[in-house]
Amino acid sequence: MQTIENKVVSRIYGNGRGRAFSKNDFSDLGSADAIDQALSRLVKKKSIRRVMRGIYDYPKFSKLLKKEIPADIDQIAQALARKFGWSIQVSGNTALNLLGLSTQMPGKYLYLSDGKTIDYQIGKQELSFKKTTLKDIGLKYAESELLVQAIKALDKKQLNEKERQLIRDYFDVQMQKLILKDTRFITSWVYEEIKTIFRDES
Repeated sequence: MQTIENKVVSRIYGNGRGRAFSKNDFSDLGSADAIDQALSRLVKKKSIRRVMRGIYDYPKFSKLLKKEIPADIDQIAQALARKFGWSIQVSGNTALNLLGLSTQMPGKYLYLSDGKTIDYQIGKQELSFKKTTLKDIGLKYAESELLVQAIKALDKKQLNEKERQLIRDYFDVQMQKLILKDTRFITSWVYEEIKTIFRDES
């Protein structure tokens, strides 16, 4: 019979490296105290990393740098949204920064939310949520939302091939297929750009 810790580990590993989460993501596996204890043990074992109070990640590792990569801000934002039951939408400029399409260093990473307005300091990075009325909600995947908001922020400026390659490198092939399916019914010029990026001729 699997222990709660083993069940937690199985789910974490199943979601792959880079994903952030809170204890709420494991609430179906046991009591809140048992999940807390399991996560604390995994932090001590260095199997996972605590990136801020109540939020953890399964860190990616850079073979080139031979060290763990800093936590993914978008993953932290999504984990916080799940924890508090918020719907969120990445701002256009933040989407451009996350995808490497902006040369400007962001002062903060901004997400629009139907929750409360609040700021978090994560190391040297600031993650902000601004309460507002959300538009264009309805995409299934956060990755789809990220790409759509980045393209919209460019305001019909055509991406060059180098920029399109940056986007292809950001999303694995399986996610590219999911995004193509998820975005079929959005604004036509945005979808046409997504098809061009992922070289979908359909």
